[in-house]
Amino acid sequence: MIIIPARIGSSRFPNKVLADIGGMPMVVKTAKSVEEIDAVVIATDSQEVINIAKEHDIQAVLTSTEHQSGTDRIYEAAQKLGLNKNEIIINVQGDEPFIETDVVQAIYDLTKKNRNNENIMMNSCYKTISNPEADDPNIVKVVTDKEDIALYFSRAKIPYPRDHHFDQYKGHLGIYGFTVRSLQKFCTLTSAPLEEIEKLEQLRALYHGYRVAMIEVDTESFGIDTPEDLEKAIKHHRL
Repeated sequence: MIIIPARIGSSRFPNKVLADIGGMPMVVKTAKSVEEIDAVVIATDSQEVINIAKEHDIQAVLTSTEHQSGTDRIYEAAQKLGLNKNEIIINVQGDEPFIETDVVQAIYDLTKKNRNNENIMMNSCYKTISNPEADDPNIVKVVTDKEDIALYFSRAKIPYPRDHHFDQYKGHLGIYGFTVRSLQKFCTLTSAPLEEIEKLEQLRALYHGYRVAMIEVDTESFGIDTPEDLEKAIKHHRL
C-alpha cells in the first residue's frame, strides 16, 4: 500500500499540498501518479484534504494534528486501516507530483528484499546531483557505504570536498519503504537530537542504531518545498 502524508500546516509553505498544478491539487496529482502501482491512501490532519480526496475518488484517513513527522502520520493511518504487520507500506511525500512509477517500484522491490532483515528499518533512494544543486539545503544529501547503506543524511553539502572538485553528490528522495512492523518500531523510538537539528526524520533510525537501505534511481522528479519550487513545477507541467 502507498500512503501519502499530507500535513496542511507546512511552516515553510502553508497549504502547499493543495497548491494547484495543472488544475489539480498537488497531493491529488501525487496520488494519481502512483495509483497504478498499488492502493493509495492519503493520511492528513485536514478535513479539507479529506473532502478534496473524496472528490477525486482517493481514499483518505484523518489523523492527528500533533504528529512531528510524516512517518508518524502514516503509522496512525496504518493502524486505522488495520494493516497486517508484514504488509509493505511505501511512504510517498505529498509534494512529489512528478514522481515516476519506476522509482516507487524500485523502493517496493528493495523493501521486499529486506523485509526480514530486522536491522534495516527503512528503505529509500537517491539520485545523482551536481555540485551547485548540493548547495541547496532544501535538497537533502546522503552518503552511503559500499553496500548502499546510508551513513548520514544532511542538508549540508556532504561529503565536503576539501582538496578537489567533486560533482557526484547523492540527492535523497523522500520516499520510504517499511513493513508495518518496522514502521511500528520506528514510531516507538524517541525523537533524536540530530533529527531535531536537521529536521530529517530518517536520522531517528540512524541515531538509534538501525540501518537505512538505499538504491540509486534515475528520476526527473523534485520535491516542492517553497513557492519558487511551485513555479518550477508549473513550468515543468507545461512542458
